[in-house]
This record gives sequence, C-alpha cells and structure tokens, in this order.
Amino acid sequence: MNLSTQVPVTFSRYSIDFIQQEARHLVDRGLVSRQQPISSLCDHIPAREWIWVEHELEKFDYLLRDRISDLISCETWSND
Repeated sequence: MNLSTQVPVTFSRYSIDFIQQEARHLVDRGLVSRQQPISSLCDHIPAREWIWVEHELEKFDYLLRDRISDLISCETWSND
C-alpha cells in the first residue's frame, strides 16, 4: 500500500510520529541511509505535502541537515 492510498488528498499535516515511522520504514527497506540528511526524505513524500513535513520537523527542532538517525534515534532493539 502506498502513501497516496493511505492519506486523503485533503490531508494537510504529518505528525512527528508518522514522519519517524516513515523514516524507519525507508531505512529498513534500504531506500535511505541513517547517515543521510533528513531532507533526503523529500524524495519519498509527495511534493505538495513536503511543506507540512518541514513545518512539523521545525516544530520539534529538527533541521533538514540533521541526520535521519537523529530523527529515528528512539528505536528499541530486541536481543538477537
């Protein structure tokens, strides 16, 4: 299922939890690296929605030059 089928066209905001979840999903799939800047997520979010993502990130003091690992740093690990 892709993002366009999950989110109605009138959706105008992304929560920080959703952004973190999407970033983790993209890292897990190998589409982005934890070392890339947060701005690299814009390639995977519809352009018309990116402004809302930026606004939410700014609200939580994330900069677009920060690493994705900073955004998803609150991961929990199970024993291997």
